[in-house]
Amino acid sequence: MGNGKRRQPTLSQLRAFVAVAEHLHFRDAAAAIGMSQPALSGAVSALEETLGVTLLERTTRKVLLSPAGERLAVRAKAVLDEVGALMEEAEAVRAPFTGALRLGVIPTVAPYLLPAVLRLVHERYPQLDLQVHEEQTASLLDGLLSGRLDLLLLAVPLGVPGVVELPLFDEDFVLVTPLDHWLGGREGIPREALKELHLLLLDEGHCLRDQALDICREAGREDAPVTTTAAGLSTLVQLVAGGLGCTLLPRTALKLETSRSSQLLTGYFAEPAPSRRVAFAMRAGAARAAEYEELAAALRGALRALPVRVLDGSD
Repeated sequence: MGNGKRRQPTLSQLRAFVAVAEHLHFRDAAAAIGMSQPALSGAVSALEETLGVTLLERTTRKVLLSPAGERLAVRAKAVLDEVGALMEEAEAVRAPFTGALRLGVIPTVAPYLLPAVLRLVHERYPQLDLQVHEEQTASLLDGLLSGRLDLLLLAVPLGVPGVVELPLFDEDFVLVTPLDHWLGGREGIPREALKELHLLLLDEGHCLRDQALDICREAGREDAPVTTTAAGLSTLVQLVAGGLGCTLLPRTALKLETSRSSQLLTGYFAEPAPSRRVAFAMRAGAARAAEYEELAAALRGALRALPVRVLDGSD
């Protein structure tokens, strides 16, 4: 395995090199990690000496990574990420449910579930600094995998490698119509009825839009029934109240969104109604996985008051 006497790089050398690799600028890199420029430069040179490899091509104008530097920067970052995870894990063992938890939530879940989540955290985990970020699914997944976010609350399945889902509940979709609509207020609506409807949907990028289109396809509808789209469910429901068409709402959104207008009726589908599953999602091997699982279990208990089918952790 080579000479066991080789010196090993220090973490501060690796940190200096990764900062330079990210910024490609000594002054910016030094500022980013709070090191003086000479110390940073010295740390990278010491790392090159320790590894016996030239990592940077120093020109007068700018800093470039050598081909070896490109390869080793990826490894160095992975080492620092693992050290960060080690510290996090130690922190989690020492004091669970403290510190920051960066929670990402999709817009079609946030307004309806956050009250329950925030109440639960406030009552049960008062030391937890919950930070909420509302974004669409693709952006949330990017944030989770890059380490910008810790935990996601969104519709699944995601089918993304390296992401573990902790299912919370299933909820049915209902049909929201104007007052004079032939399906308004009916129960036992067959899914096939969706073939005939003028459906209003959310913009591209919302998973709820894709779910609605999937439901329409299952009902045998070929075309995408979209002439008008909205950025949020509130706007969608206002458009329905104005007579522009119908829409599908998840049950958790129904009370909040339909209470604002007297011009709406709700129709319910025949069993099994079209539905969606909502879950937490975390990185596989997350340092705080045990905490996230406990949080999921606590939230399932807190959601029993909502019109959803709460899942046990094994679903």
